[in-house]
Amino acid sequence: MAVKLSNIFSKLQWTVIAAVFVAIVVVGYITFFTSNHFDKPAPFTFEIKDGESFTSVTERLYEQSIIPSKFNFKVAGFIYGAQTKVKAARYKIPNDISYLDLIDLFVNGPADYLRAVRINDGQTIKWLGAKVRRDVKIDSMAFVNLATDKEFIKSLGLNVSTLEGYLFSNTYKMYENTSPEEALQIFYKDFTDFYNDSLKQRTKQIGFTVHQVLTLASIIKGETNLVDEMPTISAVYHNRLRIGMRLQADPTIQYLLPGGWRRLTYEDLKIESPYNTYKYSGLPPGPINNPGKNAIMAALYPEKNNYLYFVASGNGGHKFAKSYSDHLKNVAQYRKWLKEQNNQ
Repeated sequence: MAVKLSNIFSKLQWTVIAAVFVAIVVVGYITFFTSNHFDKPAPFTFEIKDGESFTSVTERLYEQSIIPSKFNFKVAGFIYGAQTKVKAARYKIPNDISYLDLIDLFVNGPADYLRAVRINDGQTIKWLGAKVRRDVKIDSMAFVNLATDKEFIKSLGLNVSTLEGYLFSNTYKMYENTSPEEALQIFYKDFTDFYNDSLKQRTKQIGFTVHQVLTLASIIKGETNLVDEMPTISAVYHNRLRIGMRLQADPTIQYLLPGGWRRLTYEDLKIESPYNTYKYSGLPPGPINNPGKNAIMAALYPEKNNYLYFVASGNGGHKFAKSYSDHLKNVAQYRKWLKEQNNQ
């Protein structure tokens, strides 16, 4: 037999139930939908790190007084189903924002999201400027200009005219719209972390400065992509420097060409510049690109040999020679190979 609810609950009881329900709704609305004020300049910049948990995000928001209650924020996150949906990014949090609106911001943006940026071995600052513009929306012109700004470079503790050579090859995670200052500081810090005390000691042992090592490493990288060949090429240049012979390094001429890399002509070798190692002895004034670990280590630890010359072999590597006569034979073989390729 069916029993009517009116027979179970009295009017007073129904009133109490309704009042409790309304109270729950009101408290819930006040807790999760009303604004939370924080006493900081707004909007407040807040970064969610790659792989950071919702609990960690909650803790940091509370520690920085952006939210008044960790518990309420966690409950709001549970209601929203946001525990695994918040995204690594740099957010601008407006003031007087509710828990649920804040969580919605972390899930749906807008924000500057975390992206990967790769500095490849041998990239120049100019090329890198184009890459950071594409990958993380950094103004490329501002980036390149800052990399040659003497005051900024001095603030990093360097006494050089450009950061060319000092931006270390690696894959970085960086927020979109990161400032050029922050990006360059990140790239340079990775270099300082790599170039440790033992490498500095080795630098002194070979009678170089760090700047000279990077300069030579950049030339080595400009000559080859083959890691196994780098110490051999390094030895050629060390040998030439030791006897006062000009380096005659093609990459230093390529560095001077406004239109990018191409096959060099005899006229190119006459370009007036301290970077022209066909005209001037010794190392050029500075690096011609940003060399990676392998080229730097090759510059510091050259192979022991008596080679003074090398030329492309036609298979991606080079042929080395101790004498000029042997070098001319290798050059003749390379030209023959080129001719065969052109006739195919």
